[in-house]
Amino acid sequence: QVQLVESGGGSVQAGGSLRLSCAASGFSFGSYYMRWYRQAPGKERELVAHTIYRGSTNYADSVKGRFTISRDNARTMVDLQMDALKPEDTAVYYCYARGYKEYWGQGTQVTVSS
Repeated sequence: QVQLVESGGGSVQAGGSLRLSCAASGFSFGSYYMRWYRQAPGKERELVAHTIYRGSTNYADSVKGRFTISRDNARTMVDLQMDALKPEDTAVYYCYARGYKEYWGQGTQVTVSS
């Protein structure tokens, strides 16, 4: 049974930090690239950060320099460290895996107040 379980969301003031974690199971984690997406109310889901097996990363321009994605292939987990948070970062954040198939987590809410 495939599972992507996010944790670490919550409420924080602008300028604060949060760390999201995604625990993956049920598929060959090392063969998949992993992403974090987010969706704000009334907006389309957007890609936030991406990482492949060997650790290469990419980020949306809006989060570059503030967010860091990392993966632990041994523990089959992918994290998103979010620093210098802004109110516009408020959204539901989703973990995503893509390889032979694609999988989504259930999402975790992040709320940043000004």
